[in-house]
Amino acid sequence: MERIPAIVVVVLIAAAAQLASAGFPNQYWPAPAPATPAPSGPSTGFPTSGWQDAHATFYGDDSGLGHDFGGACGYSGENIAGLYSTRTAALSTPLFQDGLGCGRCYEIRCVQSKWCVAGSPSVIVTGTNLCPPNWYQASDNGGWCNPPRRHFDMAPPSFYKLAARVAGIVPIQYRRVPCQRSGGVRFYVAGNDYWLLLYVMNLGGAGDVSTVSIRPADSSNWIDASQNWGITYQAFTRLEKSVGLVVRLTTGSSPQKTIVCGDAIPAYWASGLTYQGSSNFW
Repeated sequence: MERIPAIVVVVLIAAAAQLASAGFPNQYWPAPAPATPAPSGPSTGFPTSGWQDAHATFYGDDSGLGHDFGGACGYSGENIAGLYSTRTAALSTPLFQDGLGCGRCYEIRCVQSKWCVAGSPSVIVTGTNLCPPNWYQASDNGGWCNPPRRHFDMAPPSFYKLAARVAGIVPIQYRRVPCQRSGGVRFYVAGNDYWLLLYVMNLGGAGDVSTVSIRPADSSNWIDASQNWGITYQAFTRLEKSVGLVVRLTTGSSPQKTIVCGDAIPAYWASGLTYQGSSNFW
């Protein structure tokens, strides 16, 4: 095979460059391979899950506000109004998970029903209550929250964003999403001189917590707290209220994440008050 002189190759390359810059159509020249975009994720670091099938109903006062919407988790009516508004749902047992599901965030959309709002819009809700089973009724006829069914009993305003009230119950799809919260984790303090009870609220990211430890600000020794119920964690120990408390939290969902809230509960804290620091699962 006859070899082409190097000088000819150089001339051909230069000519090609001049033609390309002269405005000839792009289809005559091979386009550079597109750069592979870097994977993106939520700022909280908690991933959005895939869609799953379930059903939804609604319950409680038509306003979607009040103590009824947070009882099993431990949220008060004031907590519901101030933190989550009408974007809440009671979860069936498989989703409630003995209280671990409290605070988790779900995106829900109505599907395959004539009662779905046009365009099938979605709404993001926080799990704040338990939808208990009703073993006196069949799972497909009134016992909507009977295990192993995955079911959302929603605050009415959130349900109405998905479907008409007359529907009563609709098929839905749901997925876990990162919780977007404003400000740091909140702690409502209860108990007495020998028993500390913390209500842990306003969690970003996974929205849940599985491990809670506390220590006085002037000590390096952590005291493990145990779950009392829902969002409440307790420690049986005597603590000086003149010393602030540091709280360490670990999420329950994978990938697990741990933060230390060093400024949430200041010195001279008192039972019956809510405190908020600067740390959260961003």
